[in-house]
Amino acid sequence: MTERCSLWSALSAAACCFYRGSFMQVQFSKEKYLLDSPPEKLRRELEEELKLSGSDLRSHGWYHGPVPREVSETLVLRNGDFLIRDCLTNAGDYVLTCRWNHEALHFKITKVLIKSSESRVQYLLEQESFDSVPALVCFYMSQRRPVSLQSSAQIYCPINRTLPLRYLEATFALANGRKGSAHSPSNQRGAYIKRRSVTMTDGLTTEKIIPHSRWPVMSLARPIWVRNCALSMDQIQEFRCPLSPVGEAPLSPAYSSVVPSSPVLRRSSEPQLSPSSSTNAPLQEPASGDHPPTVHGYLSDAAGGSYCELHPTPSPSPAPPPKSYVERLRVEEGRTAHPGKEDGSEPFTAPLVETVSSFNPSKYHSALMGAENKPLEMGILKRVKELLGEADAKTAAKHITKADCTVARILGVTKEMQKMMGVGSGLELLTLPHGHQLRLDLLERFYTMSIMVAVDLLGCTGSTEERASLLHKTIQLAAELKSGLGNMFGFAAVMRALELPQISRLQQTWSALRQRHTEGAILYEKKLKPFMKNMNDGKESCALSSTSFPHIIPLLSLLEKGMVVIEGAEPWESTETGVDVVMSHLEAARTIAHHGGIYCTNAETKLQGFQEREDLLEVFCTEFQMRLLWGSRGAEGSQAERYDKFDKVLTALSNKLEPPVKHSEL
Repeated sequence: MTERCSLWSALSAAACCFYRGSFMQVQFSKEKYLLDSPPEKLRRELEEELKLSGSDLRSHGWYHGPVPREVSETLVLRNGDFLIRDCLTNAGDYVLTCRWNHEALHFKITKVLIKSSESRVQYLLEQESFDSVPALVCFYMSQRRPVSLQSSAQIYCPINRTLPLRYLEATFALANGRKGSAHSPSNQRGAYIKRRSVTMTDGLTTEKIIPHSRWPVMSLARPIWVRNCALSMDQIQEFRCPLSPVGEAPLSPAYSSVVPSSPVLRRSSEPQLSPSSSTNAPLQEPASGDHPPTVHGYLSDAAGGSYCELHPTPSPSPAPPPKSYVERLRVEEGRTAHPGKEDGSEPFTAPLVETVSSFNPSKYHSALMGAENKPLEMGILKRVKELLGEADAKTAAKHITKADCTVARILGVTKEMQKMMGVGSGLELLTLPHGHQLRLDLLERFYTMSIMVAVDLLGCTGSTEERASLLHKTIQLAAELKSGLGNMFGFAAVMRALELPQISRLQQTWSALRQRHTEGAILYEKKLKPFMKNMNDGKESCALSSTSFPHIIPLLSLLEKGMVVIEGAEPWESTETGVDVVMSHLEAARTIAHHGGIYCTNAETKLQGFQEREDLLEVFCTEFQMRLLWGSRGAEGSQAERYDKFDKVLTALSNKLEPPVKHSEL
């Protein structure tokens, strides 16, 4: 064996010199050397891999490296069987292959890089994200939670590999076209199989770089035990399948059935002068006994096909190419634009460009106010303060979230509305040119809501302690919107009210808050306020899995610059970090547009079982607030004029509560 290794080393050096010194495209490989390793050596190598740290993906038997799709389907034979393999189309991503209802299913695990104070990698599977792939597998196995709500597939019996990853790399290198081998965990300690060309940006092109607002952090939304989940499957003995001995055969039956050990695939180390001079035999999948291989309507990994996030639809041939941009987007998201038309012949309908606001205060009818009213009418204002006083922070936050998500078209979107918008969610519409009116409506709601909160605080004409108590309740409302409901839009509106100069100047009120509600003051100063600043700077965000309404105010401010109330320099106007902030918010916008369905599901989950009160929900309705603040006539005025006038009203109310100190009294 020593002589054989020396021979191959010499041949390797000679071939490499020949390759580098010539202009001919010559490809050299060590597959034959690797595949001819004795079984005992393979056994020891596999044992060494499994002895690695539990945080190393190679230490888990259910990780099979670059196994092709066809091979993986022959390995999972029973319901609950599963394995993890490399994604052959996107380097750095993985695929969970399992069998459920006698159907082989494939779910893509996407690797994302979350930008926060400290950048970290997360792995996303449908609506959940995890710190590592082993943590993902541990959670779904131990909880017996469906991997996909659509398919209800569960995983509980890992299919362990019987060969070391280095051997599998060599076996499937030519079959897979060597895609992604440089980023496979099996190559983290040195690549044994040389690639003809490796670019410096190979890993960065497919890895998603995301601001912290973009993707979920599973550990933030789940109990501590999930974050520190044991990464070794040895702790779940009842789910673990015994590892087959390596020495029984050089290749497991499933591997050898797809990749024959005979030289059908070129494995010799002889120089190959032309890639087309040798044609590989096509891979054939043998029929299994109990569960014959199924025919899927979607494409394979190598062709960039989608994964079965929904029930796979048996189809002998792939669907025809979409005929419109919107249809293509829907197909990419795993949906079909027209499920009733197999030939895709239904004509494309152009989306409707809205030119009129969805808010119409003049035609708004309310049980709390008449057909006409004056600005800040005393009777209406008193009733509103009573309703807000009766509701706790959690109840008020749910009503705000319901109203916010309805205006943003996250909730309550019908098929007809989707057809008119041309997209499935308002979060996608607001990123498009014809979403101009929706962006204006959201900005209107944002500023009106913050003014409403400020009026509630400044309208408290009682003692300083009463205002401090109301201020503490408002801080609790902001915290509930952020952490409890994941409503970053409502959270930003309440935080803007708290940071208004008319509120922040009330020194006596803030001092009373620190004395009587110390925990609220600390929560605001140490957590909520820095978090809000980091979000505006593009450095922080909430987890996707727990967010019902993402932070879109910076995006709206960028796209509708002329319609935004200027209260100082924006974060992106800095000469030092301005470009980075803009790019961060634009990258977040792409994510928001792509995952509108996830936000919709999260919002429905957060509001599940919620019993709304019509009178309280009306208080948080934008049209009601416009009528209350500016009256039935003033609400129809221009936005800039309305905001300018009310800024003076807030200043007058603030000065009345705590008169400014005159210079002569200093």
